Amino acid sequence: MAKSSRTSGVASRYAQSLFDIALESKSLAKVEEQLTAFEALINESEDLRRLIGSPVFSTDEQLRAITAIAEKAGLDGLVANFLKVVASNRRLFAVPGMIEAFRAIAAEHKGVVAADVTSAFKLTAVQERELKATLKDVAGKDVEINMTVDPSLLGGLIVKIGSRQIDTSLRTKLSSMKLALKEVG
Repeated sequence: MAKSSRTSGVASRYAQSLFDIALESKSLAKVEEQLTAFEALINESEDLRRLIGSPVFSTDEQLRAITAIAEKAGLDGLVANFLKVVASNRRLFAVPGMIEAFRAIAAEHKGVVAADVTSAFKLTAVQERELKATLKDVAGKDVEINMTVDPSLLGGLIVKIGSRQIDTSLRTKLSSMKLALKEVG
């Protein structure tokens, strides 16, 4: 538990610093776009996840790798420099948390609330618009949706807004029925 709280503290401080610089340099949208691109790279590459998560790589190895990845991915300016500083300070393990914290800070700055939505399948544009409208009514603010697809849900959605979670997934409903049947029989 102590490690996750330390990680979130590190992530928040770095994210706040990046946000302040991005805001000052009027490049908030570009930084958000490039962080999303880097997050996609992390999600797609087991090797990159190992690089950022493993302490066996030296600072120089991490720095060289991050520099090459940033260049190859077309990440430049603030995000590339940010990732290099993070690598130099041996904090790559916290990059996913930094990206998440940055998004939260940016959303708050824009007056938007972030919602993490997990669905069993990719939503259509119409479904996503309807979901945004419904969540806006619930939250009372504009909602920015971070979509994740998890086929193991079988159907339905799991929506997290702040500390609230709404789980309408078929997997959860089936689990509840299974528990209820065990209690009866």
